[in-house]
Amino acid sequence: MNYFVDILIAVGTALIAYLLGSINTAVMVTWFVTKGKKDIRDMGSGNAGFTNVLRSVGKAPAVITIVCDALKCVVAVLIGGLLFSLFTSSGEIETAMNIAYGKYVAGIFCILGHTYPVYFHFKGGKGVVTAAALIASVDWRVFIFVISAFIILFVITKIISISSITAAAVYAPVTFLVTYFNDYSKMGYPFRFVVLSSLAALAIAVFIIVKHKENIGRLLRGEEKKITAKKK
Repeated sequence: MNYFVDILIAVGTALIAYLLGSINTAVMVTWFVTKGKKDIRDMGSGNAGFTNVLRSVGKAPAVITIVCDALKCVVAVLIGGLLFSLFTSSGEIETAMNIAYGKYVAGIFCILGHTYPVYFHFKGGKGVVTAAALIASVDWRVFIFVISAFIILFVITKIISISSITAAAVYAPVTFLVTYFNDYSKMGYPFRFVVLSSLAALAIAVFIIVKHKENIGRLLRGEEKKITAKKK
């Protein structure tokens, strides 16, 4: 009976997170700003995300996009952690692990919703901002390293894509190091927590990098544009 309830909780978490993720701010903000005349997916790079909104629509819409894309993932992650805390556990560490697993499940499906939104014909963004919100919500220690990598690369190159790819690339290794040397070695978490957390981080990182395959091609050809904003 408990396993059946646990499965329902996991499925419910995934569904709620996916539906929240499918609320694509870039599409809605662009539609509102242009009074329904334009779709961000037909503008600029065609990506329904923060960077394309910044370049094609303007700074204010871009700010709204990044804030809302982050918030929807934070809400999804909080719900996931809350629902998974209902799983049967034998102590504080196991409860904390369940909450972390719930956050990962919610975050992953929120990213999938953002990228393949059911409300917008399954054509969305790359999930970078949503993934960043997931990382920050799951483990602030890992987030510090990941956002530092992003900022350093952006300061050097002024190119969002290479900054995002680099941040994604360091996500899984940093997750492993932080969970192994702190949670496992010092706090007594079982090693499976290190493994599962690292695998979740790796899956997210690979997904983000694969979604940037066109950007990688442009980077190799020296054609990727530096960040510029349309003035509004």
